[in-house]
Amino acid sequence: MQLEFAAIKRAKKFSPNHIENDALILTQTAEELHRLGAKVKFYDEEMLFGNSIKEDFIFSMSREDDVIKKLKQLQKKGKVVINSPKAVKNCFRENVTTKLLVYGVPYPDSVIIKTNDFDPITLAKFNGQKVWVKRDKHIQHSEDRALATCDAERDNIVREFGRRGIKKAIVQEHLIGNEVKFYGVRGSEFFHWYYSHETIPGIKIDEQKFITLARRAAETLKVDVYGGDALIMPDGSIYIIDFNDWPSFAPCRNEAAQAIAKMIYRKAQFRMLTPDHSFVSEETNEVIEIETNFN
Repeated sequence: MQLEFAAIKRAKKFSPNHIENDALILTQTAEELHRLGAKVKFYDEEMLFGNSIKEDFIFSMSREDDVIKKLKQLQKKGKVVINSPKAVKNCFRENVTTKLLVYGVPYPDSVIIKTNDFDPITLAKFNGQKVWVKRDKHIQHSEDRALATCDAERDNIVREFGRRGIKKAIVQEHLIGNEVKFYGVRGSEFFHWYYSHETIPGIKIDEQKFITLARRAAETLKVDVYGGDALIMPDGSIYIIDFNDWPSFAPCRNEAAQAIAKMIYRKAQFRMLTPDHSFVSEETNEVIEIETNFN
């Protein structure tokens, strides 16, 4: 029986500076699924409500709130969605901040605030420090993330977010270390990382510790296809500073597409064959539940 998949493209507004790269990783994943014998139909995120998705298996780069709600409804009817709607919402910066801090994943000290009811007293712990101000959901524009070098600049950025209609912001301590980017696929051996900003020469990285930490963050957020940024501090400690659902995988697209397609195909196969809707992770030998709901 030929497995049939729906592939949902990401809207351009959610691909700042990565429109082509985001399109390529989805296309190459579909090509790899074709090689595995599957059939793939593409849907545009912007036009999704004009289409009825008949396929039982969906892989999606969508970040639009209304589309996520529709995918959640399809999931409740028994369709498998990767990344799941829950995982995509977990990657909103507000949720990343809350969940990683609550579950003890090393993450910079942060405060979530309402931009239209803003009292600088709530940020007193950061007074005199450089901080990052980030919008609460996904970054859509370069102005959605800014470094404030003083308290007045910080407060002005928060108020500007409010004027732009951004209801919440994350104010986050500015840490100094070597920044690395990473990409992974949950339930597979695939993991790729590289230095994006090596500002302090000589810092050693415990690679296995780093990989374990990134995978722990992915497990905490329940994200199958992920990427992010981390800081390697002078003492060797590691902080996750950003985490995203389904990045572009530009530096490692070929390997990533193969790993993503294999993971998606395996989930679809096990969804068809196993009553408990789970599969065994190659990296840990643990059982990973396929996130789906049934009426």
